Amino acid sequence: MNEFELKYGCNPNQKPSRIFMRDNGELPITVLNGRPGYINFLDAFNSWQLVKELKEALGLPAATSFKHVSPTSAAVGLPLSDALKKACFVEDIEGLDESPLACAYVRARGTDRLCSFGDWVALSDVCDVTTAKLLAREVSDGIIAPGYEPEALEILKTKKKGAYNIVEIDPEYKPAPIETKDVFGITFEQGRNEFKIGEHLFENIVTANKELPQSAKRDLIVALITLKYTQSNSVCFAYDGQAIGVGAGQQSRVHCTRLAGGKADTWLLRQHPKTLALPFLPEMKRPERDNVIDGYINGNEEDVCADGIWQGYFTEQPAPLTAEEKRAWLDTFKDVALASDAFFPFADNIKRAYASGVKYVAEPGGSIRDDLVIAECDKNDMVMAFTGMRLFHH
Repeated sequence: MNEFELKYGCNPNQKPSRIFMRDNGELPITVLNGRPGYINFLDAFNSWQLVKELKEALGLPAATSFKHVSPTSAAVGLPLSDALKKACFVEDIEGLDESPLACAYVRARGTDRLCSFGDWVALSDVCDVTTAKLLAREVSDGIIAPGYEPEALEILKTKKKGAYNIVEIDPEYKPAPIETKDVFGITFEQGRNEFKIGEHLFENIVTANKELPQSAKRDLIVALITLKYTQSNSVCFAYDGQAIGVGAGQQSRVHCTRLAGGKADTWLLRQHPKTLALPFLPEMKRPERDNVIDGYINGNEEDVCADGIWQGYFTEQPAPLTAEEKRAWLDTFKDVALASDAFFPFADNIKRAYASGVKYVAEPGGSIRDDLVIAECDKNDMVMAFTGMRLFHH
């Protein structure tokens, strides 16, 4: 088929709506189940590009969780610690350690579980049964992958009362080098962003500390490729092969850094022993637990440990996670990576990043205050590379 009719566009009043090939060629996808919508396909095609590029760059299976055309996280298939499995609610899954793709999915879906609620998922490899079983029990809108094992496909078809959106994409599809976009009846045209992200971007280290281990290069590549498909302005914190905090679409870069840093802190604190030991009521489902954990860590809408409140969530009253305990736990993480889609205009971004354990930084450089940003990195013995590459995405 060269076109697919959609129910409506971004909103129900925006009709008619479709996706199609301008050259009358075949669409590079097959809809195996469900009826994806306009935003679903925007998420699908952006997320597929991310995982495809991540797999090519690092040679590992990759997964991402998308919401509203930005990734909540992206990850490669590294082994999971016991604490990580518990924090992601997957300690009961058999065969998880034998599926790098499933490990990548657990990392990507588990990083920012509040934002991943109702997400779109992309996988770099053929979806296996273990990954399908994991996905089947999460609230999700759809998935795109280059293929599905027969049993995995049948598992996924049971989601959403049989209406789960399942898309298969031709992994060999290459789009035209020039892309167009219509806004207000006016057509924009530009060359596709085909810039390859790899270790060559870290050759220009501008700080006094120039020791950049392979693990840091891997995490910076994860962060940069994630940014390439994130609505700008954006920054990304990465650790242990996964994006742990994405700050997307903010007008001020320091607000991106604060947003992403707060998400990174929350992710790290989900693995605190007190958080892992929270005595939830057995009938509480995972999305409800996610909200309570976020409240336990960040004290948002209510004090979940307070008298008269804790009884709705726990079998016994838990001890709060104090500010001192949070700081002590976060201080044990010293090798976090941070990438930015454009230069840091002020040193405040580095100060905020350092508070979340950032040791390694990649940014384009080119600010009139580069010297102040470098000096702040040197003050904290951080390593910063100027990539010379901007990654705006709109």
